[in-house]
Amino acid sequence: MDLLALDDVRRRLRIVGQTYDGLRSIEVVRIVGSLDRSSDFDRDFRPRLRRSQQRLASLREAFPEGKMPPIEAFEVGGAFFVSDGHHRVALARQDDVDFIDADVTVLETNYTIPPDVDVRQLVHTEQQRRLLTESGLAAARPDVVIEFSRTGGYPELLELIKAHGYDLARRRGALPEPAEVAADWYDTVFAPGVAALQRESLPASYSYKTDADLFLWIYQRRRSLQVLNPAADFDAAARDAHGQRVSRRFRKEFLRERSTPLPQRD
Repeated sequence: MDLLALDDVRRRLRIVGQTYDGLRSIEVVRIVGSLDRSSDFDRDFRPRLRRSQQRLASLREAFPEGKMPPIEAFEVGGAFFVSDGHHRVALARQDDVDFIDADVTVLETNYTIPPDVDVRQLVHTEQQRRLLTESGLAAARPDVVIEFSRTGGYPELLELIKAHGYDLARRRGALPEPAEVAADWYDTVFAPGVAALQRESLPASYSYKTDADLFLWIYQRRRSLQVLNPAADFDAAARDAHGQRVSRRFRKEFLRERSTPLPQRD
């Protein structure tokens, strides 16, 4: 696994502030990335460049007891990104050191970043956040959680909400605000769809899928059914979906591609 690049994390997560936290001891296992050298080391801070071995040897000679100067690092959501001191972290990893002194600057975010975070989680978190903010759901229904198993569901759902806004504007003869569109879509489309799939016990039959995954599925089934029967509703689509067989190969591929967003901080 590669080190994460701080610029990538900044871009994908919402940074809401920056503060200087001073010198303190940090857990080495929570150092997951770098400011500008993410390609020079792997995730366990094993060097990828030959010249690094000489640098490590020089550090061992200069600090035989292991007491080295503090590194410099940024903290984001409980994870740390090195700006200076990569080889010192590499030595700490080699020696199974649990803590290292660091001069820390905190980049404040609404998310928690665990030590085993990967790029897929960052992408997933970004896509979920974009759905909620760009659709207006974050403003209209702030307590609502919509989570897909794969990131492709978020832009697809965002397009459905935008299309709902277009239809709503035509019916009303005026352009509604995004939050108004999102609230109407949630109340008249998403919530009824989820209720229908729950009446048909689809979450129990497809436990590896989220309600959002299943909603998109029966939404597409309803659209197909309406070609022959314009009156087909979500209940009909849920019944039709329940009768569909899913191959073991599809399920295996689905599970392999599944990821989760980062948890929100309290």
